[in-house]
Amino acid sequence: MLTDLRQAYDAARAISLAVLGRDPGALVAAESSSHHVYVGSDIVVKIIDADGHSRLDRETALAPHLPAGLTAPLLSSGLWRLGTREVRYACYARVAGTAPGMGMPGVDGVTARLLAAAAVQRLRELHSWIPAGRARQILGESLDHGGFISQAALFAEIENLAALDRDGIVPSHLLDGLNAIAERAPLHARAVVPVHADCHWGNWLAHDRNVTALLDFEWARFGEPADDSFFLARFSGPHMDSVLDVIARATMTSPTTLRAECEVREASYLASDLCLALEHSTTRAPLATDRLRGLEELIDGRYWWRRTS
Repeated sequence: MLTDLRQAYDAARAISLAVLGRDPGALVAAESSSHHVYVGSDIVVKIIDADGHSRLDRETALAPHLPAGLTAPLLSSGLWRLGTREVRYACYARVAGTAPGMGMPGVDGVTARLLAAAAVQRLRELHSWIPAGRARQILGESLDHGGFISQAALFAEIENLAALDRDGIVPSHLLDGLNAIAERAPLHARAVVPVHADCHWGNWLAHDRNVTALLDFEWARFGEPADDSFFLARFSGPHMDSVLDVIARATMTSPTTLRAECEVREASYLASDLCLALEHSTTRAPLATDRLRGLEELIDGRYWWRRTS
């Protein structure tokens, strides 16, 4: 990531000016864990060091091929010289709406159900899309996404977590809980439809109780619909049960099956992230703390089953 925020802002303005052919007006920094993002009245600019991760290239390569109206229109992308360094950028047209946000803070129950129903419909369009050519190649590329791949892979990740945990920060009963989830997991995940694979509520835009766009396709790949259902439900805060009900009804999936699919995906993500945090303990301590809290909620709090007992 660029460390000079003024330099990043100046680059965003210069890029916007070149793309729009006029002054973009005020640009406001938006929260992002992996990019510098600046939002104007009619443009959004994402910037990252050219030698940073390449997921933005995946996103911009997919953008022209996605189902119409699903995401914000891509205006331009490429490399931009910034003094002695280069940055990778993408410019999108600003779409009406704001993100409901992780946990849907301040969203009432009726609105949460309406947004979930609209999001499920948008995801159905994505899942029914049949990509070809370059888009199909990109979606089929192997990604270390941390999600559920197979029962054997989940068992191996849990074993790796136990081996990395030399200081014993993960209680043994939580590892036992992960293994119990793995024992109930399917043998393999399917890779049958395009999935967003990061469609939490921070990556949606909504206006007047309807979703207007799904953003950030950096993790898009082939998977199965449950890969997206997990993100919708898990990051809906107090509306989790309601959102799960909307998904189950819309997809004609048994609520028990849906909860089990979400549970195994959360177990996979938590185990993967904890392994990453322990491998880089000096720089990823906050990640370890957060994911350990999530693991306690998953196992001790029986997150996906607490209101079904």
